[in-house]
Amino acid sequence: MSDQVRAQVLVSGVVQGVAFRAFTEQRALALGLRGGVRNLDDGRVEAVLQGPRADVLAMIEALKIGPRLARVEKVAVTWTEPVATESTFSIWY
Repeated sequence: MSDQVRAQVLVSGVVQGVAFRAFTEQRALALGLRGGVRNLDDGRVEAVLQGPRADVLAMIEALKIGPRLARVEKVAVTWTEPVATESTFSIWY
């Protein structure tokens, strides 16, 4: 469990209305990550990713590209301490 990390990722660009949350959920579940993703009122998407460092890093790389219709302009990552409250990954509303 020592390689467990948690990252808050803010994605800017054309990232709402292009299936970005569904893309993120599908990829995160495939990697076995925990956390969630949601649209923010300012047009960005926020994802909280927790799991093994290599898998979280792979997910961040996927978020830099996004789904086909997305146009990612910026990805900002803040690393925080892992928490035990999340058991899966979901879309937050």
